[in-house]
Amino acid sequence: MVDLVKKGSDTARNGFKNEHYVADKFENWLYDEDARHWLQIMNYNLDEIECVKADVIHGYKSDINLKIKIKLKQGLDTENIQVKLVSNKSGFNQVDKRWLKNYHELWNFPADVYMILQYFTGELPPYKDGTRDKRRMFFSEMTDSERQIILDWFKQNKTLILSDIIRGRGQFSAEWVLVIQNVDNQSRWVLKNINQVLQHYSSADVAFSPKGSLNIGLVGMQRKGGDGGRDTAKMLQFKLDPVDLFDVE
Repeated sequence: MVDLVKKGSDTARNGFKNEHYVADKFENWLYDEDARHWLQIMNYNLDEIECVKADVIHGYKSDINLKIKIKLKQGLDTENIQVKLVSNKSGFNQVDKRWLKNYHELWNFPADVYMILQYFTGELPPYKDGTRDKRRMFFSEMTDSERQIILDWFKQNKTLILSDIIRGRGQFSAEWVLVIQNVDNQSRWVLKNINQVLQHYSSADVAFSPKGSLNIGLVGMQRKGGDGGRDTAKMLQFKLDPVDLFDVE
């Protein structure tokens, strides 16, 4: 049998432009080699497909919602696909960014965890002098007790956190992740089921990074920063390297 994932990863193409380009490829599945491979990876028999409708959606973890009509079958099959377009050989890509209060609504932080995260993001100013940044604190600048509180809570809630920031919740939660890498005028892709994706990014421990932030598995949690010092710099963000998925079996 042809290893479809490897074939997709090793084949040089003309480049992928955006999510609309990917959606068009799905709708042209009868003639588009990549789309035919994608549908086969999603366990569809191409001979049984009548038509494919692909809608680009916004504001959800999924970027494309597929509706697939199977011959002699009532109703439609649906698939939600998250598309990651990367233009470098490796590097972290933001997967989620929100205000701390929005994460609190989602995960219900204990009061001590919430306060420590406020120091980390800069919503509360440092409680001591001599910090690397006068506007906020890194975990490495906090007490051993505070660091342990953070480690314990994020370890206990690791599965929930990674699921929410990668898969999402609700009707358009991601079921597949399609990573498309465009480098040096060549492209390659890999398509993985969300369970494989979550298993990979959860494969490491919860630990503090050398720079004083937090790694939750293979996902980095950071203060957003930048933004010319505007309040949005205090948002919390999560990053991962999508290129990792090319090496996932």
